[in-house]
Amino acid sequence: MYAQLLLKSGRDRSILNRHPWVFSGAIKTHPKASNGEIVAVCNQQGELLGHGFYSPESQISCRIFDFNKSQVPSFDAAYWQAKVQNAFQLRQQIINPQTTTCYRLLHAEGDFLPGVIADVYGETVVMQVLIKGIEHIYADIEQSILALGFKHIYLKQKDNPSFQEGVSLLKGWRTEPAAQPIAVLENGIQFLVDVENGQKTGFFIDQRDNRALTQQHSAGKKVLNAFSYTGGFSLYALAGGAREVHSVDISKDAVARAEALATLNFPEAKHQGIAADCFDYIRQTEEKYDLIVLDPPAFAKSAKAVNNAARGYKELNMVAMKKIAPNGLLFTYSCSQHITADLFRKIVFGAAVDAGREVRILRLLSQADDHPINIYHPEGEYLKGLLLHII
Repeated sequence: MYAQLLLKSGRDRSILNRHPWVFSGAIKTHPKASNGEIVAVCNQQGELLGHGFYSPESQISCRIFDFNKSQVPSFDAAYWQAKVQNAFQLRQQIINPQTTTCYRLLHAEGDFLPGVIADVYGETVVMQVLIKGIEHIYADIEQSILALGFKHIYLKQKDNPSFQEGVSLLKGWRTEPAAQPIAVLENGIQFLVDVENGQKTGFFIDQRDNRALTQQHSAGKKVLNAFSYTGGFSLYALAGGAREVHSVDISKDAVARAEALATLNFPEAKHQGIAADCFDYIRQTEEKYDLIVLDPPAFAKSAKAVNNAARGYKELNMVAMKKIAPNGLLFTYSCSQHITADLFRKIVFGAAVDAGREVRILRLLSQADDHPINIYHPEGEYLKGLLLHII
């Protein structure tokens, strides 16, 4: 029924271990299929291992969405609807809709649907389609989401065609537009999200659990939120009773939105937005912060950029460790997929050595649990973090 992709001898081990990516170097015989078609992935003997989306021009030549060694399911609208429904049921278990109305609904390989992201903001779902295979079934995915009761869908595509791997879908509203910005709650704190112009799908919802942890540790502290964007960590620090919070970001517009949200949620709190380069600010400031949050954008967007990114992360963390007040807490993160958790920990170790401070790890941090990590696909663990105690 489906064209066969044959693996080289000995190259089927990762597939037998249910890793969903088939790299080009592992293929013995490419299928007679076009970009985005569903193909049958087989070992050298022609035995079926699973089905995936074919991508002939990519280093990842196939992304498996179904491991089936005996039966060939019918990949019809009902099949894709079941995947979306299963993802939604998981979120219903982990999200309290009374206090949180923004979350990730579909997390690519984490929900066994490689190449698609869907984030919920109230009655609106913002989608990203990253591979041609999802474009072919997009109408079924979209209808499945609308069947859950959501009213608006916005397709937010990246502008880099090589990243999209031939995806031709254009960004824009797929339904009647929702009024912007969209008011949402996250753990009872109000945010205003611009899904059309905001970063990622509008907000960094993967940090929800880590922001809540920051709230727990902020009472009475002077807090610096570096790379603050619209002030997510800042609002949680204020909610936790911080005596003063500074939000620093290079974007004047983002800083203005952070200040507005701080006033909206905590009109009496002491909050200051500062538009500045975060590296320069941390190096030059004479302020003594009790708690610092470092949540920079991805420094390594490709494997080739890892070395330069590592130097950037080390410099940033070293300076923060030198500047933080005694007995301070440092929340430090990397969202670079190509920086592994082990490498990030080694980078921060090097920063601690150079800073000459006594440093202890209090907690290992990751993405919120509505961003599930397929245990067979460790690449899905893109957000790494450490909560450090600096003596």
